[in-house]
Amino acid sequence: MTNNIGSFDRGLRAIVGIVLIALYFMGTVSGTNGMLALIAGGVLLVTAAIGWCPPYALVGINTCTPKKS
Repeated sequence: MTNNIGSFDRGLRAIVGIVLIALYFMGTVSGTNGMLALIAGGVLLVTAAIGWCPPYALVGINTCTPKKS
């Protein structure tokens, strides 16, 4: 597993993940939508933390900046 998520993408995923989880725990979204927000937020936080996104790998997307040689 090589990183395929760049720093901007990671930061954005982390922020959106935190917001979705906060919306669930604050009671703003509930029921099925709340559970979907909680799951999506968790997935976004995990992918931001590890720097690897399985759908990106399947499609061949890489948002990391190229390393200078």
